[in-house]
Amino acid sequence: MGLGIRIDRAELGVLKTNCYYVTNTATGETVIVDPAGDFNKIDAFITSRKLKPAAVLLTHGHFDHIAAAPDVRAAYGVPVYAASAEAALLADVNQNGSLLFGSALTLAADEQFDGGALSLGGMDITVLYTPGHTTGSVCFYIADIGVVLSGDTLFRLGIGRTDLPTGSFTELSHSIKTYLYALPEDTAVYPGHGAATTIGNEKRNNPFIK
Repeated sequence: MGLGIRIDRAELGVLKTNCYYVTNTATGETVIVDPAGDFNKIDAFITSRKLKPAAVLLTHGHFDHIAAAPDVRAAYGVPVYAASAEAALLADVNQNGSLLFGSALTLAADEQFDGGALSLGGMDITVLYTPGHTTGSVCFYIADIGVVLSGDTLFRLGIGRTDLPTGSFTELSHSIKTYLYALPEDTAVYPGHGAATTIGNEKRNNPFIK
């Protein structure tokens, strides 16, 4: 992709969650967004591309988005970032869903945020606080390349579930209309599951949030 930032996607873990590598092509520094599982695959990708992990970013705390985060942190010595509002869910095996899939995974972030801007690996990333799927759900907007990583907030012609712990359809609808639909229509949307889309396509065609 242009402007020295490349995004690669991998489907990882039992629910085929999208993990994204946001890489500064000039330096090889990469930010791993939602390391969903299969650490060996993550490590193989990092090694084959000779990348330099800079941080882990979490869109939210469900187990299928965080499963490999402890291994990534331990292997590369990088901090894990998550919304402060997501701390309780990350620490609760019932709320984060891990117990339902035969594990008891908990995680504490090294760095917390409530929105605003991050500068990681020489790249500027804006945190959009978008509660609804969970209390601490966020999206990551990279204005330089016109991309938003939407986690499980917004999918191609779909939205994230709101019937799980801390979910709220009212909040999700507000988050999408207020923060995501306000982005330029040609903004590429890279969701937590499934294919990419654009803000314009969702504003016109998403059957759940118009």
